[in-house]
Amino acid sequence: MNGAKKTHIVYEVNLNFNIAQKYLEMLKEKELIRHENGLFITTDKGKVFQEMAKELKL
Repeated sequence: MNGAKKTHIVYEVNLNFNIAQKYLEMLKEKELIRHENGLFITTDKGKVFQEMAKELKL
């Protein structure tokens, strides 16, 4: 939510760098995250999606 660098995201979710890149691109296209000053930041739309996913236990 406060932003993270791509390397941190890759290690945190334990994904291959190339696969993580595809997911990050998809999340940007859906406007769930934005890339700003080297950080990926969750948008308001992304925060709503996160809450819905938690409620549905996704």
